Amino acid sequence: MTSPLADPKLLRLFDELVQTRSVTRAASNLGQEQPTVSIWLAKLRARFGDPLFVRTAGGMQPTPRAEGLIEPVRRALAALREVDSDAPGFDASTTRRRFRVCMTDASHVTLLPRLLTHARANAPGLSLDADYIGPDIARQLEAGIADLAIGYLPKLGPGFYQQSLFTQDFVCLVSASHPRVHGKLTLRQYEHEVHVGLTLSGTAQVDEAMAKRRVRRRVQVRLPGYLGLAGAIAATDLVATVPRQIGRVLVTQAAIRLTECPVPIPAYAVRQHWHARFHDDPGHQWLRAACAALFGEKRSARV
Repeated sequence: MTSPLADPKLLRLFDELVQTRSVTRAASNLGQEQPTVSIWLAKLRARFGDPLFVRTAGGMQPTPRAEGLIEPVRRALAALREVDSDAPGFDASTTRRRFRVCMTDASHVTLLPRLLTHARANAPGLSLDADYIGPDIARQLEAGIADLAIGYLPKLGPGFYQQSLFTQDFVCLVSASHPRVHGKLTLRQYEHEVHVGLTLSGTAQVDEAMAKRRVRRRVQVRLPGYLGLAGAIAATDLVATVPRQIGRVLVTQAAIRLTECPVPIPAYAVRQHWHARFHDDPGHQWLRAACAALFGEKRSARV
């Protein structure tokens, strides 16, 4: 036989009888008819083989057996209330939560400062770990090791949400005092100049576009990231082909200028990605909303 302690309505009746000492008042507090409550009380008595509550001049008084059940019943009711309670909210102004956001090398330069500024102003107790997007990013997002991944990730597979933030295209960077490039960079100039290459996942489409269009490009040096790129361009006559957002930031750091790339390179959408496990988490929702507001237009997420 199923224990009455596994039936929430019987637990609540028991607790009401302990407090009210009245079947009539217990029925009223529970929103039930008195005959229904009497049936429930009969089930409790049958299960325990004890009257549990005995009518006296002072009301329905608990028997010793019932008195021994008061604390277990109240613990069970407290556990039920905890299970049934609403999910904990998220207050950015008081949170002490730590988030981990994985992004590209370029985004560490272009996006991260804006996210940090927003967090300092709106969530001063929040901690943020910024990392790179690695080959196991899908596992990290699924496991909750990483909260968000911002970049171009076309192969995450099912179970992941994504939201477009902005479209990224490519530009060229040259020294402000470049001896040959004074205005718009032509395709002929582009082929005759010497280049800096970047060995980053986000720039692979540059080499692909050159190969597809049979553009000859002499790459004298390849860098693993954007650290030092602005200085290298400012000090030489080299040309770098980079995503537009990073180009706009780098021109503020050295005597270099931005010019349109003469080779058509397909643009791509930069998105934020997260796993479906955390889609309804209030903290995740706040972080995603912040990124959407800071970095792009807010669009519908899809899984």
